[in-house]
Amino acid sequence: MKLHMENNALEFKQVGPAAWITLNRPAAMNAINLNMIDKYEELLPKIAEDSSVKVLVITGNGTAFCAGADLKEILVSNDGPAGEADFIDRLTVNVLDVLRNFPKPVIAAINGITMAGGLETAMCADIVIAADSARIGDAHANYGVYPGAGGAAVLPRLIPLNVAKYLLFTGETLSAEEMRGYGFVNKVVSPDSLQEEVQKLAELIAEKSPIALKRMKVVANASADKSRDDALQQEQVLFRAHMRSYDMQEGLTAFSEKRKPEFRGY
Repeated sequence: MKLHMENNALEFKQVGPAAWITLNRPAAMNAINLNMIDKYEELLPKIAEDSSVKVLVITGNGTAFCAGADLKEILVSNDGPAGEADFIDRLTVNVLDVLRNFPKPVIAAINGITMAGGLETAMCADIVIAADSARIGDAHANYGVYPGAGGAAVLPRLIPLNVAKYLLFTGETLSAEEMRGYGFVNKVVSPDSLQEEVQKLAELIAEKSPIALKRMKVVANASADKSRDDALQQEQVLFRAHMRSYDMQEGLTAFSEKRKPEFRGY
C-alpha cells in the first residue's frame, strides 16, 4: 500500500506484512473524533483489500491508547439532520463492526489508558498485547453515558460477568496484568518493547495461510452464539471448502517435501 498519513487524527504506516494504525490525538488522550472516523472509513477497506497486508495493528500515540469518544463531538453530531448517520452510527457500524469482522487478524497494541470507546475498540481485536503501564476500564458510568458499541453487550463475553459489571458500574480501571488474569489481555510487555513485540507477533502470523486464518476467525467469532454441534457443523462446511484451496495443498506438499510453504491466500 503506497500510503503514509501524518498530521491526522489517525496515522498509517506499513511495516513488512503489518499495517499499523496509530490513534494520533495525544493531547486529547486519543479520544475518537469525526476526523478519526473519516480516516478509519478511508483506510479500513483499503487495508482489507491489500494482499500485501497480512495483519492489522491498532495502537495509540502518547500516554493513552484511547480514552473513548470525544463527548463534545457526540453532542454536536446529535443535532444533525434527521435520518443522517450520526457520530455513534458511524463509529459502531463503519468502524467497530468492520474491525470486529475484519478479514485479517487484528492486534490491539495497548500502550496506555484504555477506556469507554477505547475499550470497545480493543474488544474488536483478535489479540491484545498491552504495556505493563496500561490501565483498562469502561468509564461510561463516570459521565452518565450508556455504552453503545459493546461495553455492556460484549465485554461480559470476554471476561467474567462479575468483573465486567465491576468495570461497568464503578468506572474504575484495572492494570494490564489484572486484565491478563481475566483473559482479556494475551500478553503484558514493557512499554519500550511493545511495538517490537507486536511486530514480531504480526510477522509470525503473517507466515500462515491468509485464507485459513480468515476461515478460522469466521468460525471462532460465531462459536459463542452457537451450540457446540452447530459450531462444529460450520467448521466442517468450511473445512470441505478449504480442502480444495491452493494453500492447503501447498501446506501439505511443503510438509512432505520438508520445506517452508509459500501460501497465496486462496
